[in-house]
Amino acid sequence: MGRKTTTIPKAPLGRILSKVGAKRISDEALATFSEILTEIGQDISEQAVKISKHSGRKTVMDSDIKLAAKQM
Repeated sequence: MGRKTTTIPKAPLGRILSKVGAKRISDEALATFSEILTEIGQDISEQAVKISKHSGRKTVMDSDIKLAAKQM
């Protein structure tokens, strides 16, 4: 069974988990965390693009991303 390709590197995710108290993290856990955060990021990105287009802009602004994240 193959793994999906993700866009978020595992090392920073390992640091996030360590910061919140994880002593050890399996490779499978990092891969799953990366996949899930990639999916969430893509969903927020799609919504942010829709918001910017609705506002008549081609540029996605930080406010678009914040609003999209709140809507999720």
